[in-house]
Amino acid sequence: MQSTMMDYPLTITTIMRHGTTVHGDSEVITFTGTGTRRATYAEVGRRAARLANALWRLGVTGDQRVATFMWNNQEHLEVYLAVPSMGAVLHTLNVRLFPDQVTYVANHAEDEIVVVDATLIPLLARVLAEMKTVRHVLVVGEGDTTPLQGAGKEVHSYEGLLAAESETFDWPTDLDERSAAAMCYTSGTTGNPKGVVYSHRSTYLHSMGACMGDAMALAPTDTVLAVVPMFHANAWGLPYAALMVGTSLLMPDRFLQPEPLVRMIEAERPTFSGAVPTIWSEVLRYAREHGSDLSSMRMVICGGSAVPQSLMEAFEDDFGVPIIQAWGMTETSPLGSVARPPRGLPPEAQWAYRTTAGRLACAVESRLVGDDGQPLPHDGKAVGELEVRGPWVTASYHKDDDPEKFHEGWLRTGDVGTLDPRGFIRLTDRSKDVIKSGGEWISSVELENLLMAHPDVLEAAVIGVPDEKWQERPMALVVRREGADVSAEQLRELLADKVAKWQLPERWSFIDEVPKTSVGKFSKTTLRRMYHEGAFDIIRVD
Repeated sequence: MQSTMMDYPLTITTIMRHGTTVHGDSEVITFTGTGTRRATYAEVGRRAARLANALWRLGVTGDQRVATFMWNNQEHLEVYLAVPSMGAVLHTLNVRLFPDQVTYVANHAEDEIVVVDATLIPLLARVLAEMKTVRHVLVVGEGDTTPLQGAGKEVHSYEGLLAAESETFDWPTDLDERSAAAMCYTSGTTGNPKGVVYSHRSTYLHSMGACMGDAMALAPTDTVLAVVPMFHANAWGLPYAALMVGTSLLMPDRFLQPEPLVRMIEAERPTFSGAVPTIWSEVLRYAREHGSDLSSMRMVICGGSAVPQSLMEAFEDDFGVPIIQAWGMTETSPLGSVARPPRGLPPEAQWAYRTTAGRLACAVESRLVGDDGQPLPHDGKAVGELEVRGPWVTASYHKDDDPEKFHEGWLRTGDVGTLDPRGFIRLTDRSKDVIKSGGEWISSVELENLLMAHPDVLEAAVIGVPDEKWQERPMALVVRREGADVSAEQLRELLADKVAKWQLPERWSFIDEVPKTSVGKFSKTTLRRMYHEGAFDIIRVD
């Protein structure tokens, strides 16, 4: 028996039309450093139509790739809406990648147009001539475009192009919901970045999942401070989710330091935000020092790496702001799971669940797999690699056959941990970072979180290093807060009360900063290389 329902395509075009009409009075607010500039969603929709007309005249008549090299701002949102909605493919270039990686992904994706913020012209100029398929560059804002000249590309003013176009566009109604809408590349910590191509359907369903009550629970009364970059996994899906339900967007542009972020919160009173733990650690420090008011925030989603319980407790105790841990990756669009505790638990009992990676969103399934490739029980004890599948999980990489990342129709996440009977995921490490000492597994994540709970520790990373007796042992690399003099012996004593003796690091080093990847995670690949190069002064504590 067939249903009687219409076969209506799930497309970003639909989200765009709905958000810019039904929720036309919601706003996108862009921080300028000294104030804000504002536009309603209705105005953004009209400007997106102008942009679509301009792109059409530049030859974007099918599924050509239009790249962005931009911060989070109104114009980036306009590109987010116009490009997929007209049937082309949006490709967000990560401005924090190394130049050779930016060149690689632009050529691999076959980008034809790049939209660039004027403040990023110097960075783009370094690689533009090597972008073989790029024909046009659209510059947003005022800036010296001289560095872009001579690369063999046509350079245009974004505003100049829009001014010459109509604010109506014949948006297609027959887009295949399974066709490509956008693409992001993995951060490329090892080897070349890999391309993930999102469909209209996957993005639509992901936006619905993000809005649900067990995820971000967005509503028209919310204003989202969109800290996570729009060039990183679609800003965790926040732009499209916001348009879907009428949530206003507060865009920080390039001002991602603690002082301007706190100023934005105090001035615009956003209710929701999302970013990696390192951002919130710095915001916490600044807000404490200046007695800041963060009370408008009803919820902060935090992901990208494990969130220390001490950070979550500090935000709640000092500012009444709950931080909720989430898990995901570029390959999962990125929302995978959110750590909301089960109902009916007292506050203290909730921490056992809030410190996990959470429960998977509806429609995303998971399983644990052992070293032999066989599924493991979801008993909260068996440790294996997490595999996932679902309607917004990639099944392959763009022009890149990598069968080791896929197993029997599941995506191998590279994350190692446990699954309990209630469906909560507890991740203990990345498979490439897990430490195996004398045949026993040691969780670097657990050690890091315990160390960062110490008031004198700003950051802490733990890596595995070679050991003659045990094959591998944990080494702790610690960044102390300014003026603090906590010793390796004191920190080892702190750990001794929390973990088994054989898990305690013998090697310690105090460093100025933990190197980060392009998306703000601790770069353990860099730390391991630095260790082998003899870059650290090692303190031995047995």
